Amino acid sequence: RTSCRSSLFLGGLLVCSAWTWGASSPGGWHHGVSCCPSLLCTAGATDGIGRAYAEELASRGLNIVLISRNQEKLQTVARDIADAYRVETDVIVADFSSGREIYDRIREALKDRDIGILVNNVGVFYPYPQYFTQVSEDTLWDIVNVNIAAASLLVRIVLPGMVERKKGAVVTISSGSCCKPTPQLAAFSASKAYLDHFSRALQYEYASKGIFVQSLIPFYVATNVTTPGSFLHKCPWLVPSPKVYAHHAVSTLGISKRTTGYWSHSIQFLFAQYMPEWLWVWGANILNRSLRKEALSCQA
Repeated sequence: RTSCRSSLFLGGLLVCSAWTWGASSPGGWHHGVSCCPSLLCTAGATDGIGRAYAEELASRGLNIVLISRNQEKLQTVARDIADAYRVETDVIVADFSSGREIYDRIREALKDRDIGILVNNVGVFYPYPQYFTQVSEDTLWDIVNVNIAAASLLVRIVLPGMVERKKGAVVTISSGSCCKPTPQLAAFSASKAYLDHFSRALQYEYASKGIFVQSLIPFYVATNVTTPGSFLHKCPWLVPSPKVYAHHAVSTLGISKRTTGYWSHSIQFLFAQYMPEWLWVWGANILNRSLRKEALSCQA
């Protein structure tokens, strides 16, 4: 058994860590032993699941780098994590919705860094469930540029180094809406289905090269995407807080190649997999109409 120095990228955050490599566990990954001196991250780690995932990893002694477009928010989150967990943090300002030009800068920033784990959490959601023609063109472009292009290009940047070292892991956060066509979230759910299929295909391509690829498929989590005061926030066993979700999800790293990351979400996923599509669509329409009504009433 040998140890590998690694960094973890969190679609908004890259965390650097040392992981032990051994044949006794699925994928050969064991949870971190010590922290390594360098690190990295990207957009998606300043709120919700991304921030909670960063804090969970920091609580295990991992250093953090946050990447997002809001410098002030990045610095605040980085300072909070550093103070709370006594780890090193850093920030990189980048807007993933601005197109291809940002990736040369990211590639240069990652140059000569041994990234061991990439967690792709960057993403754009609808303001609330809507019919497709009601979604703005700007939002649709962002869904393509951020949800799909960013995840693909970030993997393209870090994967060659992992293959060269014959060690690494990629975690991409999809969504429960990818299970079946989801009306009123058409573009969003399609982008998340891409991420799920992309991750599963990568696992088949690179497992033999020592790379572990995980598709993480959460259902509803009590984040700022769900309306505060929503009935969803009143069911913590069904809709966990980001902190609770992240604690459970991190424990699946290196074990499950495709998972919801949380026990009650796994029950929902099981039902979603086996229910007829018409039943999924019927339930999605009822839920999304209710969520849209709640969101609009809060705006009034």
